[in-house]
Amino acid sequence: MQNVADQEGNKIQDGLVPHELKGISTDSKRDGVQIVNQIKEFLTARDIPKKINLMLASFSEISKDPQRDDPIALDKEVSKLINQKASVNAQIFTFIYENIFLSIDEMAGHLDIMGEMYSEFLKYALGDGKEIGIVLTPPYVTKMMATILNVNQNSKVMDLATGSAGFLISAMEMMIQAVETQYGKKTSEAEKEIENIKKNKLLGIELNAEMFTLAATNMILRGDGSSNIHHGNTFNTQENLYTGFKANKLLLNPPFTYEENGMPFIAFGLDRMEKGGLGAIIIQDSAGSGKAVKTNTRILKNHTLKASIKMPGDLFQPMAGVQTSIYVFEAHKAHDPEQTVKFIDFRNDGYKRTSRSLQAIDEPNKRYTDVVKIYKAGGNAKVDALWNLDDVYLEDFISLEGNDWNFDQHKIIDTKPILQDFKKTVSDYLAWEVSQILKKDKDERLGK
Repeated sequence: MQNVADQEGNKIQDGLVPHELKGISTDSKRDGVQIVNQIKEFLTARDIPKKINLMLASFSEISKDPQRDDPIALDKEVSKLINQKASVNAQIFTFIYENIFLSIDEMAGHLDIMGEMYSEFLKYALGDGKEIGIVLTPPYVTKMMATILNVNQNSKVMDLATGSAGFLISAMEMMIQAVETQYGKKTSEAEKEIENIKKNKLLGIELNAEMFTLAATNMILRGDGSSNIHHGNTFNTQENLYTGFKANKLLLNPPFTYEENGMPFIAFGLDRMEKGGLGAIIIQDSAGSGKAVKTNTRILKNHTLKASIKMPGDLFQPMAGVQTSIYVFEAHKAHDPEQTVKFIDFRNDGYKRTSRSLQAIDEPNKRYTDVVKIYKAGGNAKVDALWNLDDVYLEDFISLEGNDWNFDQHKIIDTKPILQDFKKTVSDYLAWEVSQILKKDKDERLGK
């Protein structure tokens, strides 16, 4: 696998390769032990002493079961890659090495590709997240939210429930793209600023040890933006970590099992942002319709709700029953009840979801681009003909009680009947009358 390199990218030792996994049964030479030792060497070279033990505790699962290191018959997927019996760990390692690692290692931007592969792996490794109350936000949503907040090279982005670092990755990619647009790719100015972004402009906090490991690994695979990924309780972390960071962007998908559906996370973050900073949270609708009024009223006393975006009901498939919205805030500006809030209905995002697949059926890429335009320009947005802005966009006032933040609470349904409704009702009635006459005639002919 990847060579062990220092912080400057200088190779320290070669990466592990399949033929070194020989199915030896001694404790120090078992295949799983060799894999974990290689991971340890790799992480040690990254100079992250405060994180290495915690991360290794998660990766050590690979070597815990000695039976996984006993040579067994080959799975058909690796039978063409190995010519003799091999351990489960060796077979999995070989398959990944031959079919994935070698294919991307020599490519330009191979770290980005490897990071994408890792993110795809996370979707299957974590399942639906019910057990730990964590559901990963799809990357096209994290990117949209970061775009709504106008994340750029001057941003300082914070995520207080980091999960696998999806929001921070989207933010980092946008910041790097902005730098490369300004200075050019691979220029010394760009490389210097990108290094600064990775070390000083991203802050993540994650309590769950396994999720923390996944987040740190995810960032390392994308060129090591793990410097400011911290393991701990958001609400008990030293205050100077936040005040010293001075975030101006906040992105969140809090654990849905937390009190008030997780709204205390956004309140905590907004309180610790720079004045005028922007925050966005994707959360269950119930948080904005009455379940989190205690926190919401406090938020409105200090911060402004700028927009509410209703998301698809099946966004977090297979948890299809979870109804969510995105709330966008401006920090340290008390909400003015005489100023309107933007409400957007984005239930049709162009995707069809099942437990096994994500299908693009109605221009999802255009829709995700356009919803940002609608957020910025409202009813005047220049968007694709896919949209009927009158149906999906409105502006309305909210109370300061914190229980009317969702689109459906503000969309007025016109119940006044129109001529078309009358014609349809009459048509339906006449069709029913005819069906009854025909049925009666048929019964009479049959002698019923």
